[in-house]
Amino acid sequence: MRTRETIGPLEAIAIERSTCLSCSMRMAIYPGSFDPLTYGHLDLVHRAAKLFDRVVVAVARNDGKKPLFSVKERVAMMKTAVAKIPKVEVDSFEGLLVDYLERRDGQAIVRGLRAVSDFEFEFQLALMNRRLNERVETIFMMPKETYTFVSSRLVKEIARLGGKVDGFVPEHVRKALARKLRK
Repeated sequence: MRTRETIGPLEAIAIERSTCLSCSMRMAIYPGSFDPLTYGHLDLVHRAAKLFDRVVVAVARNDGKKPLFSVKERVAMMKTAVAKIPKVEVDSFEGLLVDYLERRDGQAIVRGLRAVSDFEFEFQLALMNRRLNERVETIFMMPKETYTFVSSRLVKEIARLGGKVDGFVPEHVRKALARKLRK
């Protein structure tokens, strides 16, 4: 009889995965405040959906950032934006991301890197998440070059000052920004 000790490590992983129903579907969590969501965010959602069986866009409830939109509004905008992307769902969470990943039985966290300046913070975050839960993997993805300079913070500032944000956010987000900033 073959035992774990007599088979190779790759075969052991294959056997373990074949007997674990939750391991058969690879699910990634793409967390963020998405306040508001941008085309850069959507670019990463599209590409993550090609790499994983399921992608959960997890809107963070982080009142410390003083968001312009409520969690409910951000979830609704994201749901509209990803409605036609197969294998993608939208949820919200609060608390530790690694705990949320565990509850959802996710395998990886997807994070976007626009510039070298993002790397140091994201690297520290990835290492801390791994320290909190050694099962957590972080996948860094870069958006298309055309979106590398786009950030939610800059989009809000442009909109506040009356500038056009059409090329940075979907139409329904542009309208929501205009409504919110008129108040």
